[in-house]
Amino acid sequence: MTLQFVYTQQDFITEVCRGSDKMAPPPTVFDSAIRAGWTDRMEKGLFRYQLSALETRVLPGPYGFVAQLNIKRGTERRKPQEILSIKQEFNGKQFNFNKISPDEVLFEMVKGRDGSPALPDDGLAPSPSKMFVMINVSPLEFGHCLFIPDPSRCFPQILTKSTIRISMESVLLSSDPSFRVGFNSLGAFASVNHLHLHGYYLDHELKIESIPVEPLLPEKGLYLSQEFPGGFVFYAEADTVEKVAEVVCQVTDFLVDNNVAHNLFLTRGCPPYSCAQTNKDCQLRNGVRIVIWPRMACFGAKEESAFNVALCELAGHLPFKNKEDYERSTERDVVEIIQKYLLPQSALQKLEQQLINHLRPCDPRTKTLIHP
Repeated sequence: MTLQFVYTQQDFITEVCRGSDKMAPPPTVFDSAIRAGWTDRMEKGLFRYQLSALETRVLPGPYGFVAQLNIKRGTERRKPQEILSIKQEFNGKQFNFNKISPDEVLFEMVKGRDGSPALPDDGLAPSPSKMFVMINVSPLEFGHCLFIPDPSRCFPQILTKSTIRISMESVLLSSDPSFRVGFNSLGAFASVNHLHLHGYYLDHELKIESIPVEPLLPEKGLYLSQEFPGGFVFYAEADTVEKVAEVVCQVTDFLVDNNVAHNLFLTRGCPPYSCAQTNKDCQLRNGVRIVIWPRMACFGAKEESAFNVALCELAGHLPFKNKEDYERSTERDVVEIIQKYLLPQSALQKLEQQLINHLRPCDPRTKTLIHP
């Protein structure tokens, strides 16, 4: 029987700081469930390789890229499926998460009523939007797991509102600012066409947690990153998760409808400032930053020798496949590789305007756009 992790909004951690002088908060029940379950599966040999502390260095330069040497992920991971379209249908004959060993499942997330206990011995009634958390057998980092909404429903790799909401909630359930969640669309280095997101711990600060942003449509919470690589930025705290999840889903639906590949990354971050704030303000991690990068689609393209450009690389975390590239690559080298997968500036600007028009509310009486 699958263990259930029952949580409510009362379990969200609403006060987190980066680099605080205070003692780090203790792990939450959510953190402990992932860490203990993940470590147990590693000790049982359920992963494709043993993952010890990874050799890590921060590349000199303003972007603060965090480089890690993870050779075995590049050599031992399952061969990616052939992807031909961003809207490709689910194919039950190919590998999917209904075919994994039950031992790889850590728990099922269930949002209960206020006052419900966490991790009960016997399960509650199934949630209308089930979310299974299981290990990634080819881990990027400690605690690398997969969030899979009701695998039996066989959703293709296209985000849904409830999936976005639960992924945001998972970040808020952790007291550790190093816990991240991300998504690769088809054509953006998703390797399995079965709806899933990645979650893992990376104990290094990333620039996207605090970089200034430019308002695009602030009434909808839409901002644009002012630093490379440019992406759409949203921010949510505990009481705005539902509202922000709805708009984020409108954005990802728009990208899918227009055949635009994309990566998404969620991390603890500070509110969306348009310019530098005080050091104290920039250390706040009370909410979740959600960054969406529209990018060039890759279908059957040759992989880069150093690293693939997907959710974690765009966020500034670089898992290198070989020691030579890991040791020799500079920030300039990394920027040149990433740049090849980003939309040209003219295409990004056109997409920005289309997205603003798509999200801007209309007057219901005249069906015309309402301008601020």
